[in-house]
Amino acid sequence: MKKQIWLAAVPAILLAAGIACAAGKSSAEMGKELFSDSKLNGSANESSCNSCHAGGKGLENAAGKKKFSKLVNNCLVGKMEGEKLDGRTVSMRSLKKYIQSLGN
Repeated sequence: MKKQIWLAAVPAILLAAGIACAAGKSSAEMGKELFSDSKLNGSANESSCNSCHAGGKGLENAAGKKKFSKLVNNCLVGKMEGEKLDGRTVSMRSLKKYIQSLGN
């Protein structure tokens, strides 16, 4: 009986571990979703990055800037009336990957 319980639990444990690993990975796809999210980091209005930069227009080279996080946070805090986003978070890294993908 214990063996059956253990065999049933192993796939669930492996699935949970895989989801936890994936949750910490940044991606361009996630960045694209965040780019259009009007609630990104507590935005208090209906603005998203895409509101002013439709399809990433004008941002093709922004991800290469040394102060990329500061540029993003200027929009988040100013236009979007939200909170700053830490530059080391999965969300910020994903936004950067998405914006980098626009230049390719």
